[in-house]
Amino acid sequence: MNEIKWELNEWTFREAGQQEWQPAVVPGCVHSDLYRNGQIPDPYYGTNEHDLQWIDKRDWEYETTFTVPGDLLRQDNVSLVFDGLDTYADVELNGRRILSADNMFRTWNVQVKTHLTEGENRLRIVLRSPINEDLPKLERLGYGLPAANDQSELGGLGDKRVSVFARKAPYHYGWDWGPRFVTSGIWRAVRLEGWTGVRITDLFIRQDEVSASQAKLTALLTIESDRDFEGRLRLSAEGFEVQHTEAIRLGDNTVRLEFALDDPKLWWSRGLGDAHLYTFKAELLEGESVSASKSARTGLRSVKLKREKDGAGASFYIELNGVPVFAKGANHIPNDNFETDVTRERYRYEIVSAAEANMNMLRVWGGGIYEEDAFYELCDEYGIMVWQDFMFACSMYPGDEDFLESVRHEAEDNVRRLRNHPSIVLWCGNNEIDSAWAHYIPDGGWGWKKDYTPEQQNVIWADYEAIFHRLLPNAISKLAPGAEYWPSSPLVSLSNDENQHAHPGTSEGDIHYWGVWHNSEPFENYNKYIGRFMSEYGFQSFPEHKSVLQYAPEDALQLDSKIMLAHQKNGRGNFLIKEYMDKYLPEPKDFVSFLYMSQVLQAEAMKSAIEAHRRSMPYCMGTLYWQMNDSWPVASWSGIDYYGRWKALHYYARRSFRDLSVSIDGTNGEDLNFHILNDGLSAQSVSLRLRLVGFGGSVHSEQVLNLEASANSAAKVYSVTAAELLGEEVPERTVLVAELEQGGRILDQRTHYFVSAREIELSAPNIVVSRTDDGEGRSTFTLETDALAKQVWLSAEAEGVFTDNYFDLVPGEPVTVEFQARREDGTLSHGSAGAVEVKSMADFIKL
Repeated sequence: MNEIKWELNEWTFREAGQQEWQPAVVPGCVHSDLYRNGQIPDPYYGTNEHDLQWIDKRDWEYETTFTVPGDLLRQDNVSLVFDGLDTYADVELNGRRILSADNMFRTWNVQVKTHLTEGENRLRIVLRSPINEDLPKLERLGYGLPAANDQSELGGLGDKRVSVFARKAPYHYGWDWGPRFVTSGIWRAVRLEGWTGVRITDLFIRQDEVSASQAKLTALLTIESDRDFEGRLRLSAEGFEVQHTEAIRLGDNTVRLEFALDDPKLWWSRGLGDAHLYTFKAELLEGESVSASKSARTGLRSVKLKREKDGAGASFYIELNGVPVFAKGANHIPNDNFETDVTRERYRYEIVSAAEANMNMLRVWGGGIYEEDAFYELCDEYGIMVWQDFMFACSMYPGDEDFLESVRHEAEDNVRRLRNHPSIVLWCGNNEIDSAWAHYIPDGGWGWKKDYTPEQQNVIWADYEAIFHRLLPNAISKLAPGAEYWPSSPLVSLSNDENQHAHPGTSEGDIHYWGVWHNSEPFENYNKYIGRFMSEYGFQSFPEHKSVLQYAPEDALQLDSKIMLAHQKNGRGNFLIKEYMDKYLPEPKDFVSFLYMSQVLQAEAMKSAIEAHRRSMPYCMGTLYWQMNDSWPVASWSGIDYYGRWKALHYYARRSFRDLSVSIDGTNGEDLNFHILNDGLSAQSVSLRLRLVGFGGSVHSEQVLNLEASANSAAKVYSVTAAELLGEEVPERTVLVAELEQGGRILDQRTHYFVSAREIELSAPNIVVSRTDDGEGRSTFTLETDALAKQVWLSAEAEGVFTDNYFDLVPGEPVTVEFQARREDGTLSHGSAGAVEVKSMADFIKL
C-alpha cells in the first residue's frame, strides 16, 4: 500500500500587511493565537469581549514552510487537504494561488503535485475579514434578513446583520447565552496526502434492513485509481468475511457490496442495552498483496421517526430496533467559542456527564458547528442518541445560486463524514426558523414578516424552501438513504398551510415551550403545555461562586454590575431570575447566596418540566431541555457550567431521568398523584414506601404499596388528597418522603412539601458529616441532620462531582455520597475530594 498522510503543524501568523510574524497553533483561530502571544487580554474575563471587536474587521495571514518527506513527494498523486478553513481564505503555495475558500464547514482538497519542490515549500493563507467580506452582500440585497441573535450593535455595525451571508458558525456573531467573537483561522487539520496506484477514500456501511435475526447491509466504497486493473475486494468484521472480484477503472470508482450478518449484536441507546460497535475493514487485493484498505466503525440498528395519526393528533418519537424510546436529555451547544480549545478529553467529560445523568439523547443545535469526530465517536460508545441539526438557526438566509451551491457542498461533506455514526438518529434542517417566520400565518411567528413587502416575503420563503425542503433532504437521500430528516424544529408537518407551524398547544410534531422564562409564565404551566416531543424549554441560573470568580472580581458581584451584565446575554435575564425567585423561593441574604438560590430555582423548574413530560408518556415521548453546556463563563440555561462544574440542574436531571423512578404530581395543590416511570424493556416488581415526617424527624404515618411497573411505560399508581395525608399535621413543617424500593434497595427517593418553598418553616440544621477515605483514594461522606436540611450542597476542593448533591436531608435518614474525581482523560472515577464544605438552604437565606 502506498498512501501517506502528513500534517502541517508548524505555523506563524500576523495581521495582514504587518511586519512581525508570531507563533501560531494550528488547528486554531486568530483570537486564541493573539491571546497566547500576549497581544490581547483573556477574552472571557470581565468586559474584555467589548474591547476585542476590532479583530474581525482585519485580515490575517498564516504561513508555514516545510520540506516534503521524500517518500511522500515520490508518490504519483499528492493533494493538500484542509478539513476546515474559517472562513474566507485565499491559499497560496509557493507563490501560486491554489484555492479560494468561503465555507467554514467544508472540506477542501487541492491537487498540488506539480506545485511542490524538493526543497523548502511555503504555504500562505490569507483570511479575509468576514465582516468586510459580507457587508457588500447586504448592500447588494437591498434589505436586511432576519437574524435574531446577531449582536451587530456590539460589533460596531449598528443594525447591519451580516451573519446570514457567511457559511460560518452562527453563534460566533453572538447569542443570548454567548459572546460575539467572529473568528478567523485554520480551525481543522491541514495535511498533505500522497498515494500511488489505488486508494479507498470512503467506506460507508449502509444499513438496508436490521433486525435481531439478521442485518442486511451494503458496503459502499469510493476508490481512486490511476490505472485499470482487476482485484479482489475483501470485507471483514468480527470473524465475518466476504470477498468479491472487482474491475477497477482509472479515476473514481463506486463499488457496492451487499452482504448480511446473521444474529447481529445490535446498537442500543443507554439504558436499553449494549451500544455494540463493529469495525468493518475493506481491503483491495491484487494477488495476495493488499493495495488499499479502509476501516469504518458503526453500530447496527434500525431507526425510524414514528409520526402516526392517533386520537390526539400524531405521534413523534424515535423507534430504535423496534422499540419506542422515550428520549431524555438536553440540547448541546459548542463547548467553547474557540472550538479548537476543546480537547477530546473535554468532549468525553460532557458525554460521560450525560450518561451519568441517565440521558440517552443530545441535540446538536443548529447555531453551532457540525461537531468534531470525537463527539460522535463518544456518543456511539456511550449509547447517546444524537438529534443532528444542520447549521442554520433563528435567521432567514439568502437563496442566490452561489449560496445554495456552497450549502449543497457543505451538506454533502458533513453527511458523508458523519453517516456511519449509529448515534445519529435524526437529521434536522434548522432551529426555529419555520415557526419564527410562520409563512402561512399572516400575523404569526416572531413578527419578522411585517418588515417586508408581500413580494419580498415570497422571495425569502422560496429561498427557505429551496434549502430546507429540497437541498438538505436531497443530500440525505443521496448519501445516507434511509436516514430520518425533519425540516425544522419545532414543526407540525409540511402541510403548506397554517397547520404547518408549531406552537405550544400543538398535538403533532415537536415543541419548543418558552412561556416559562421568556413570558414570565408560572412553573405550573409545564404541566399544561406538553407536546408529543419537547425538544426545547429551559430556565436560567448563574454558575457557582468559584466559577464566577474566574471571570469577575469580588467587587463586581452585583446583579447589575457591568461585568455581570456582560456575562448575561439575555437582556432581562438577571432580573427574570430574581422575579421568579421572589415568587418561588425564600430571599437570599447576599449575592453569593443568590448564585446558589438561582441554581436551586433552575433545578426545580426543570424538574417540574421533565417529570411532567415523562408522566405523559406515551403521548409525550421526548424531553430535551435547553441546555447541556456553556461556550464561555456566563449566566445561562446550562446544567453544566463552562468549567465543567455540575449545577444543581444536572444533579436534579440525574434523578428525574432515572430509568425506573417515582414522580409525584401535586400540581393542583389538593391531590397527590404518584406515578411509576419505567423506561426499561422488562416489567419490574417494586414497592412504594410513603412516610409523612415532621421537620424534626418524627414519623407521623407510613404505608407501603406493592406495585408492578410495566415495561417502557409511565403509569399513575396511587392518588390521595393532601388533606387526607396530612391529617392534623402542620403543613409548613411536614414533608412526605416517597421511596421506590426493590429487593431491599432504594431505587429512587423523592420529597414533597405541602406548601411553597417560601412558606416552609426552615430552621438552621446541625448537619454531621462522617468522612471515609479508603486506601484506594476513595472519599465517601455520610450526612445526618437533626432538622430538615433542604438542598444540601457539597462543594469539594478537588474538581469532580458527587454521586448525589442538592438533595433534601431528613432527620433520622442518613445519606451517603461518594466523590468522583474528574480525570485528565475526561472520565469520572473515585478519588480524593480534598477539603469539602457542606451547606444547605438555611445557610443562604434570612431565617
